[in-house]
Amino acid sequence: MTPTYYLLLSALLFSVGAVGVLVRRNAIVVFMCIELMLNAVNLTLVTFSRINGDLDGQVIALFVMVVAACEVVVGLAIIMSIFRSRRSASIDDANLLKY
Repeated sequence: MTPTYYLLLSALLFSVGAVGVLVRRNAIVVFMCIELMLNAVNLTLVTFSRINGDLDGQVIALFVMVVAACEVVVGLAIIMSIFRSRRSASIDDANLLKY
């Protein structure tokens, strides 16, 4: 397989994730779409790393995965606190935490 297929798959995954972030209102679904976008970026980094024959892209992809795991832990904690106080996981309810 050529790297073009991997890059097209990555662009498709990133587009689906971006549309999901912009369209959906459920916080859990938005976080899943963000994770999908991060995985698309990881696929692109690994593909370019393989094309160039070095390990830089793979190392950066590893760091992106670590940051994504931390983001999931903190994000789910915030979503759970919003759900416990508002009984909804809607993004619109997060705006009510200012008051």
